[in-house]
Amino acid sequence: MHMIIFGCGYSGAAIAQAAISAGATAVGTARTDDKAGALETQGMRGMVFDGTMLSEAMIAELAKATHLVQSIPPGADGDPLLQLVGGQLRELCPKLAWIGYLSTVGVYGDQGGGWVDEDTPCHPKLGRSQERVDAETAWLAEGKAAGLPVAVLRLAGIYGPGRNAFVNLAKGSARRIVKKDQVFNRIRVEDIAGATLFLAEATQGGVFNITDDEPAPPQDVISRAASLMGVEPPPEQAFETADMTPMARSFYSSNKKVSNRRIGELGYRFRFPEYRKSLEELWSTGRWKG
Repeated sequence: MHMIIFGCGYSGAAIAQAAISAGATAVGTARTDDKAGALETQGMRGMVFDGTMLSEAMIAELAKATHLVQSIPPGADGDPLLQLVGGQLRELCPKLAWIGYLSTVGVYGDQGGGWVDEDTPCHPKLGRSQERVDAETAWLAEGKAAGLPVAVLRLAGIYGPGRNAFVNLAKGSARRIVKKDQVFNRIRVEDIAGATLFLAEATQGGVFNITDDEPAPPQDVISRAASLMGVEPPPEQAFETADMTPMARSFYSSNKKVSNRRIGELGYRFRFPEYRKSLEELWSTGRWKG
């Protein structure tokens, strides 16, 4: 397996590490030379890709790729990578066997706290979520036209080493915002990597929710982390009166419980299916610091 990951940030780097550990080679892209250089220290080849053109070196890597992961978010003009490779996948990537597109459970929109699965129609309220739906549709169509399986991975709220409630508590930025009946799903970054590699190795296409088993109120996660740290949790703040940025407030406009049934039926087992044991592992191992 020769995997190329476009937009190799927090999740992409975890995917690359999982692939390398399984014996694959991996290439990750970043927007700057410095960030591409940092990827080199993680065992992969780092390359610069700013979304506007394919360099000769990038075209050479695409020719070798057997698996491609797209993690760069779309914009108002669509998916930046697809704008460059659309209609040319077979020509540019003759060895390609599978494509993974990292999306978000935000595409379901508000479901009034009800359960959703991969068959639930998408009703995104926010512009960026609609852009994700459009990009999903475009990648699935591109894969069909090229005769390639495309796996759309809809990710829940991402956390893991270096990005978690412990870090926020240590920095003093953790908040317990309380909105009646509000819940969120979460996903450990290691499970994003594991699920991606699982689908890639099986060359499995389709739509998959990559999420834990336990949608829970966000304030409960902060409280549990504070208990493990042995510190007082921050005071609860009512959502209606809390001082929040428009972006932060927008996340609370969608309330749903997300099922991961489909990938489970294929045989994938999440390492961290619920937040309590996941937080305990992060704290006890010291890996919460990153």
